[in-house]
Amino acid sequence: MQNIVGIDIGGSHITMAQVDPEKREIITSTYVREHVDSFGTRETIFSDWISAIEKGTRDLVKEDLLIGIAMPGPFDYENGISLMQQGKFIDIYQVNIKGELAKRLSISTDQIHFVNDAGAFLEGEVFGGCVQNYSRIFGVTLGTGLGTAFYDGEIASDEDLWDSPFKDSICEDYLATRWFVNHYKTLTGGEISGTKDLLDKPEEIQSQIFDDYADSFAEFILKYVRNYDPEVLVIGGNIAKVYPHFKNRLNQHLQDHKINLPIKISAIFEDAAILGAAGYALKKARIN
Repeated sequence: MQNIVGIDIGGSHITMAQVDPEKREIITSTYVREHVDSFGTRETIFSDWISAIEKGTRDLVKEDLLIGIAMPGPFDYENGISLMQQGKFIDIYQVNIKGELAKRLSISTDQIHFVNDAGAFLEGEVFGGCVQNYSRIFGVTLGTGLGTAFYDGEIASDEDLWDSPFKDSICEDYLATRWFVNHYKTLTGGEISGTKDLLDKPEEIQSQIFDDYADSFAEFILKYVRNYDPEVLVIGGNIAKVYPHFKNRLNQHLQDHKINLPIKISAIFEDAAILGAAGYALKKARIN
């Protein structure tokens, strides 16, 4: 069996696990999550990454190892070069990450494959999640930010719609967690940190806010998603966990516009990027 590791690199962490390519699932006993100082020096960042990767691969034969890495952008995914010029990871701008990791892990660069984090979420759902039997899939991650990806039957691409024009601003301003925070404050003057807090509030205010969110989400689907002509829409991220609270109104909007689009909720949530990165690496290895 091929030794595959899926890695999800975020702004403050690296999360990884070995993946069973036949069962298409994470081997939970190999799960590793470590803090990363993404504002640190180049050496600090690489040390944090290597420490975690070595913990997660210590029992594997290096020559047979295949590594898939979900990485935020901007990034040259084919060549493994960071293009992030501001904020986090600024000290590794234009550094060949693939080459550095290969050298420090004593493996070939051919054993490492990078994929965009939004694409990795959808690749994970295709590889071992809730949309394994579909060929045209649109994926949306709803959380701190807005992630969008499209799977065309072969590969999941990041559609990067977060900052596309929407109402009087951009899509992310109406679909991410901060919209719930801001809208609740506008309506009540009170404070919440997200949808989890909202569920503790009076039912009347919950209903109003979830209805308003459903209206915006439906408008987003009409304006952007349906242009891809997907067979199914898959939703992940923390906001997907409260989908039952805005499901009926959202589906009513779609019916009113004669849009027959099944909606599925992520089967693996936080693990989707790990599974997707591993599945992507396996796919790339077979192509090459």
